[in-house]
Amino acid sequence: MVQLTVSETAAKRLKDAIQKVDPETGKPLGTPEDTYIRVFVRGGGCSGFQYGMALDHKVHDGDEVVQNDGVKFIVDQMSKEFVDGSTVDYVESISGSGFAITNPANEATCGCGQSFSRKGEAAPDASEKHAHAHNH
Repeated sequence: MVQLTVSETAAKRLKDAIQKVDPETGKPLGTPEDTYIRVFVRGGGCSGFQYGMALDHKVHDGDEVVQNDGVKFIVDQMSKEFVDGSTVDYVESISGSGFAITNPANEATCGCGQSFSRKGEAAPDASEKHAHAHNH
């Protein structure tokens, strides 16, 4: 089972993002009960890998669901080993604010904090397709 920690601030921000009103429909994007936060890893960035997050309403074969602080996360099969042991936080700094995913198993991160590398790991091909589409 994937271990994923979420800070209290990140959980609140994620719940707010899920319930944000779509300007086109005037309806919320979802509810914490029917909407998941998909956490995934893809090749790219200056350090080799990048974390990503997106709203999702479906669980696919091979996905693992992790619930933490009232937020449901989905992690796909390929991303499990990279996400396991990670922490999702919401950070605010002089250079901006946003969600940050950190994992103590990562060897290095780039200065912008958007990409990482792991000891002995090669980055997956950035053009590699997942078994499903991410809604970024």
